[in-house]
Amino acid sequence: MILSTYVARRFLRMLVMIALIFGAILFLIDIVEQIRRFSDENIGLSGAAGLSLLNITASFYSILPLITVLAGIALFLSLSRSSELVAIRASGRSAIRVLCAPAVTAILAGMLAVAVLNPVVAATTKRYDDAVERMRSGGGQTVSVGDNAVWLRQALPVQNGENGGETEGQVVIRASRASPDATTLYDATFMVFSPESGPTRRIDAATARLTRGAWELTDTKEWPLTQPNPEAMARKAPLLELPTDLTAARIRDSFGRPEAIPVWQLPAFIRGLERAGFSAQRHKVWLQMELARPLLMAAMVAIAAVFTMRHMRGRKMGLLVLGAFGCGIGLFFLRNLAQVLGDNGGIPPALAGWAPPIAALLFAYGALLRLEDG
Repeated sequence: MILSTYVARRFLRMLVMIALIFGAILFLIDIVEQIRRFSDENIGLSGAAGLSLLNITASFYSILPLITVLAGIALFLSLSRSSELVAIRASGRSAIRVLCAPAVTAILAGMLAVAVLNPVVAATTKRYDDAVERMRSGGGQTVSVGDNAVWLRQALPVQNGENGGETEGQVVIRASRASPDATTLYDATFMVFSPESGPTRRIDAATARLTRGAWELTDTKEWPLTQPNPEAMARKAPLLELPTDLTAARIRDSFGRPEAIPVWQLPAFIRGLERAGFSAQRHKVWLQMELARPLLMAAMVAIAAVFTMRHMRGRKMGLLVLGAFGCGIGLFFLRNLAQVLGDNGGIPPALAGWAPPIAALLFAYGALLRLEDG
């Protein structure tokens, strides 16, 4: 027990040290990128630093498995150079038992990251996206899903013509549900707002189909809200068009990345998406991958142990370290490939999330058993 605690503390110290180094590097790189990206906005150094702090949390969280494999490599190299690994093995400890302490520590660190760091990443990602959207387009469109409705907000394009037309404003859209491709809304209500006079029109439609540059509304009833008696002036029409700058892709993207939703809120968000008629495949895959993250970090430690849990000298050490890091990167990209396949519906979400770390753990376990047999 004392030996396991000692190894676990060494691994945790390596993990924290490498994480701090990578965090500082990411911050310096990102602050330069923010200054370059928003040079026309004159955000200054403090503004760029604030955006960088919001942005690097997602990048840091995504490379946490690679940081784990580097911490595992550093741990076993330090034990090997100090001959502690030789003494541990000479005392009768098997490679599997030596690996248990850092692997369990990696699992606990992964659970802590999912429970605490994931919501932090979600909050900072949302704040960063909102800040960028405000600087670029003034927050012209958003979309959210409630318990019983879909809500959208868009900017109303200016139409110039001989008879005038719509002035620039905002449109708030409420629909009971939507099609999975986000091109058709059902039981939709459109509230048109003018910057000067507030709400000017309300339009109810049985269906609203998104075409190029306009909403095509069917079975509509329109109320002019600027009139003293809107109901008396209301009119019905079988077909009506309302200008828009939205596209189906922009509506789907407005839901935000799954990473921008805390893992604790994902199940309810998925249920809301499905009730509204949207596809929640990406969010289901992300949920499974987050649940499997602690196991992935343990797999990274096991991969590092396969290559570096031995007494090494000379050139062979460099090749083995390179092999360990290469296999860690390979597992990282295999996980990303599984995520893409899961997002596209090629494989089930559970398989996309759990198959890569389980396969890596089985590979590492088999390789360590082979090394144990000599």
